[in-house]
Amino acid sequence: MTSRLFRFRPSALSRPRKLPKISNRARLITSGANIDDLVEEGDELLDISAFGNYNLALPEDPYREGVSHIVPALVPHSVERPPYAISTSESVDPRPNVVEDLDMKHLGMRHAGLIAALALRKAGQIIQPGVTTKAINDLVHDTIIGHRAYPSPLLYKGFPMSCCTSVNNVLAHGIPDERPLEDGDIVNVDVTVYKDGWHGDTSKTFLVGNVDQQGRELVQATEEALMAGIAACGPGVPFREVGRTIATYVQNYAGISVSPDFLGHGIGRNFHQEPWVSHTENDSESVMKVGDYFTIEPVLVQGMDTSGWLLPDGWTVLSETGARGAQAEHTIGITENGAEIMTRPDTTT
Repeated sequence: MTSRLFRFRPSALSRPRKLPKISNRARLITSGANIDDLVEEGDELLDISAFGNYNLALPEDPYREGVSHIVPALVPHSVERPPYAISTSESVDPRPNVVEDLDMKHLGMRHAGLIAALALRKAGQIIQPGVTTKAINDLVHDTIIGHRAYPSPLLYKGFPMSCCTSVNNVLAHGIPDERPLEDGDIVNVDVTVYKDGWHGDTSKTFLVGNVDQQGRELVQATEEALMAGIAACGPGVPFREVGRTIATYVQNYAGISVSPDFLGHGIGRNFHQEPWVSHTENDSESVMKVGDYFTIEPVLVQGMDTSGWLLPDGWTVLSETGARGAQAEHTIGITENGAEIMTRPDTTT
């Protein structure tokens, strides 16, 4: 199957330069719209067949600005909300800036991480051709609420859903919708949980049905790169070692690159905070210390060009080349003994 990426003429500043089309199926894979209505004479076509056998993902209305048309899911009043979900003027936790008890902090982070891991595992159990990303979102939402916790992405800077689902050429922050997954897709599900004042953040890229060799290799490389980055962590280790280790490891895979555009981040009382963790070579002088909590979440992309394009919805990032991207993520805690994965699943639940 040959797929192509076409470029719209820049008739409006809000429009992206490139949007994908399916060459052998006269429809956009998210909506059933006839692509012939979108392609005009003179559109520039880019062949992506070298990246493998898959369809390209696109929101139903890729030119629609913002996400105000999407109705957020309801959360029971009994569930504690992060500050940004209560008031748009609050972006960080308003609690006093005091030294946290490390043991209590660790327990809180582990609890949030376990719920996030459970929600992600449940999402993976229903992923198959025909399931919509909206159905994945709803299951994640219900699982988190069922543990009297809050889905951190919901209303964060206006994001309208409870998790991110990024299919094929969507590099990050895909918004769940009614697009059914297709045989041969890969889909990243990114879950974050807020419980008792703490956030836990994790993600995984899943195979949907019969994925081609290039897609399977991309997902495998991403998981291995994440674990290599985690293995480099410990008290006294410079944060730049994460990026150096991941970049070095990915060199084992020809035709796959690490995106420098997506960073890991500190996490705890706040969803995103310092330190910022690069997954590529960098010169950060920050050093890990006991009590640090942060995410490692590399995005790997097929080919050498990792450039992304932000759609007018303000969230969805497509690869400019149409290549697939994959991401894997854990929340890490630095202890006296090394690094602990806070979002490792509890196999007893």
